[in-house]
Amino acid sequence: MLNIALFGAPGAGKGTQSELLAKRYNLIHLSTGEMLRHEIAEETEIGLFAKSIIARGELVSDDIIVQIIEDKIKMNPNANGFLFDGFPRTVVQAYILDGLLLRLNTALTCMLSLEAPKEVLYDRLIKRASESGRKDDSHDVVMYRLKEYEEKTLPVADFYREKGKYFGVNGVGSIEEIFKNLNIVVEKTLRETLLNVVVIGRPGGGKGSQGHLLAKEYNLAYISTGQILREEVKKDSDLGKRVMPYLQTGLNVPDEIIIQMLEKEIKLHPDARGFIFKGFPRTIVQAYILDGMLMRQKSSVSLAINLEVPMLECFKRLSMRAKTTKKRTYDTETDLIIRRMEEYELKTKPVIEYYKKLNKYTLVDGIGSEIEIYERLSGVVEKWFKKIR
Repeated sequence: MLNIALFGAPGAGKGTQSELLAKRYNLIHLSTGEMLRHEIAEETEIGLFAKSIIARGELVSDDIIVQIIEDKIKMNPNANGFLFDGFPRTVVQAYILDGLLLRLNTALTCMLSLEAPKEVLYDRLIKRASESGRKDDSHDVVMYRLKEYEEKTLPVADFYREKGKYFGVNGVGSIEEIFKNLNIVVEKTLRETLLNVVVIGRPGGGKGSQGHLLAKEYNLAYISTGQILREEVKKDSDLGKRVMPYLQTGLNVPDEIIIQMLEKEIKLHPDARGFIFKGFPRTIVQAYILDGMLMRQKSSVSLAINLEVPMLECFKRLSMRAKTTKKRTYDTETDLIIRRMEEYELKTKPVIEYYKKLNKYTLVDGIGSEIEIYERLSGVVEKWFKKIR
């Protein structure tokens, strides 16, 4: 999800550029000013309460702003992202925005600041007042609003600068020139955004083979919990001895072991452009765990792919693998294969529903040759990445 906050003093041109950015990246445009003026025009309870505050050029209370924004976000659960125009205006609101986006399992991608000299801002606002008749753009109110911005809103820039999400953009020039400058920053930020893919599917569905191919194609780090655990067993490490009983029976390894292992593995790839996770998460609890791990990397799951292969076909594949050097201990016994299938149906299906609700789920047919499946899979991934980037 792409979330942008467009920042700048009154008269910086946020409204004009916000509409262009929202259209370019298919974002929901949330303008606190427009939403408040709508509430006032409709003479709602919130509108009447805010009317006198706006007329004096003062900032409307956080309670009112948050209520309006939260209602708008709830109305767009499947949004590709949001563009915040006029919010946050204070450090307190910046924390509030973090909390609102956290509930959507996402975060602010970047804050773009339209920068212009004070005299230019003043001239723009006075001109706008004469052309539109907006009472909140009178001389006294303009001076007050610019002063309020300097005193209360500029600290927000420092808040996001410390997070590495603040980008100043020249706000003087033609609309086209300014928009071009904004696009350069957005595209650069998106290229640096981590891409994290979860590959889901029944045992024997081909997740490993396809996961490796995707990782190579998109230059992502491949993390297979099963592969890592098997290597630990092969090394006869302490971790390997602890997980051996679980691997022999095909049951899920305890979460505390998986967490320790994954954190270590992620740290081994500090410069990765993202990750392919195969074999994790297998349960809804593990889905929450992965969210927490990626959040510490200032990232999140980009896409969950369900490589759909019928159960009978998976049985056949596992039986064939049992006759090769790639066999697993749980491939050789029918009872163990059945148990693993039952584990998948019982515990992994809720994970699918979880990613569906987040609008991060897609289903891919896993039947065919390895090349055919990969072409199908990479086509879906490429289309999805273009959408989120």
